[in-house]
Amino acid sequence: MDYFIQQLVNGLTLGSIYGLIAIGYTMVYGIIGMINFAHGDIFMLGGFAALIVFLLLATYIAGIPVALAILIMMVVAMLMTSLWNWSIERIAYRPLRGSFRLAPLITAIGMSITLSNFIQVSQGPRNKPIPPMITEVYHIGNITVQLKQIVIIIVTAVLLSIFWYIVHKTPLGRAQRATEQDRKMAALLGVDVDRTISVTFVMGAALASVAGTMYLMYYGVVAFNDGFIPGVKAFTAAVLGGIGSLPGAVLGGLLIGLIEALWSAYFTIDYKDVATFGLLAFVLIFKPTGILGRPEVEKV
Repeated sequence: MDYFIQQLVNGLTLGSIYGLIAIGYTMVYGIIGMINFAHGDIFMLGGFAALIVFLLLATYIAGIPVALAILIMMVVAMLMTSLWNWSIERIAYRPLRGSFRLAPLITAIGMSITLSNFIQVSQGPRNKPIPPMITEVYHIGNITVQLKQIVIIIVTAVLLSIFWYIVHKTPLGRAQRATEQDRKMAALLGVDVDRTISVTFVMGAALASVAGTMYLMYYGVVAFNDGFIPGVKAFTAAVLGGIGSLPGAVLGGLLIGLIEALWSAYFTIDYKDVATFGLLAFVLIFKPTGILGRPEVEKV
């Protein structure tokens, strides 16, 4: 039982990271019906931005408190990735918004490859490690809980609450929901659709950068190709939880993290991805909209 609970803790930590990335997927899809396949690479850019800030702090500000260092890393990473995603939306996606549906999808894949190769060329192909930032460990019987695991879970819960409040209780959220339902009608009613979509991309990038910072802090390493696998699994989490639902995105991320941790613990690790995507297929057979997703109403 202790081993099972230990894997639950590990799975919740990994799932929290997936959930933060998945929120960005589900927000963009909910607003414009597009899958931003460059979002995983925005997550990777957030990790590298946090890494660069960490190296600068370690070089020029010795003895800075760890909590303050992580906060600075997170804020700078959010600003940088938000600027990246805003630029991508303006340059690559907005001109194609009224074109056939495959054009933005192909462009998103192209942007993903561009960002990955840019980091590979500018930062090198090798893994970039950092020394452990949070080393505190708590023992509860035979269960080991790391402080950084607690931090990741709490950060995810807090950010989910904040973004849920923004989407459901603020004028920006009303504009986003109006744009999601009918862009033309929202524009006629005075909603700045272009601004709303750009802000949504910025919000998604900010969450992805937080996930990148948490990933760097948890694993202590980041590489140029780290955006692909977590990005695909976060997209799977968004679909599993119900794409368009913020709680569904986090729920899907937690489920995938738990499946990976438990499968790796009790079965061969080679098939953990098979188990993950098998669960996705099983859920979608019986509930095509995902666990918390709502069926789309066809407008006539």
